Amino acid sequence: MSSAQDPFYIVKEEIQDSIDKLQSTFHKWERVSPGMGDQVHVTKELLANCGSIEWQVDELEKAVAVAAKDPALYGIDEAELERRRRWTSNARTQVRNVKTGVLAGKGSAGASNASEVRRELMRMPNSNEASRYDQYGGRDDDGFVQSESDRQMLLIKQQDEELDELSKSVERIGGVGLTIHDELVAQERIIDELGTEMDSTKNRLEFVQKKVGMVMKKAGVKGQMMMICFLLVLFIILFVLVFLT
Repeated sequence: MSSAQDPFYIVKEEIQDSIDKLQSTFHKWERVSPGMGDQVHVTKELLANCGSIEWQVDELEKAVAVAAKDPALYGIDEAELERRRRWTSNARTQVRNVKTGVLAGKGSAGASNASEVRRELMRMPNSNEASRYDQYGGRDDDGFVQSESDRQMLLIKQQDEELDELSKSVERIGGVGLTIHDELVAQERIIDELGTEMDSTKNRLEFVQKKVGMVMKKAGVKGQMMMICFLLVLFIILFVLVFLT
């Protein structure tokens, strides 16, 4: 199976794109001033994306573990399995580094920036607007996480369906191969039996020829002529019985 058709590489590209976007967002997060509303929003987004990508990598590792039990069934070898394990491990490390950086930055900035957060909130028109900001901001985050989760679930479902179809195709091919093998074995057995019968018939014919030769020698010329006439008459009688009656 080509890389373009292999479900692993399709999911891998999706995850790699998500990791690239995650790292890009993380670099933007590092440049945001601590305690600002944008940083809080981006922090939530980064942590949510880290959790989503970690779940995808977990599912991909499970698929690799299943393929490792019978690589021949999925048309891959140990070298390919090792490459896939290395990639999932590297992807997990990248996500873990981003998550660790976000959590470390979030913890260190918490106490020192508390007053700045309060001042930022006080600059808002009133408490109702702040509440609405938190409410709708939370809804946007929840909606984004839910949408991303639904999209990933749909992608995993599609990959599972493709793997099931691939498994069924492999089973069908395996069944056809077994049928062909059984047929070849049966044909080989028939050929062996035919060869044995031919050898047996050849031996009997040689034995009969020797006997006939001995009888012809004992009978002499006159006896041979009489035997030829007898066989000719017998042939004519059999011909008449078979074809004219």
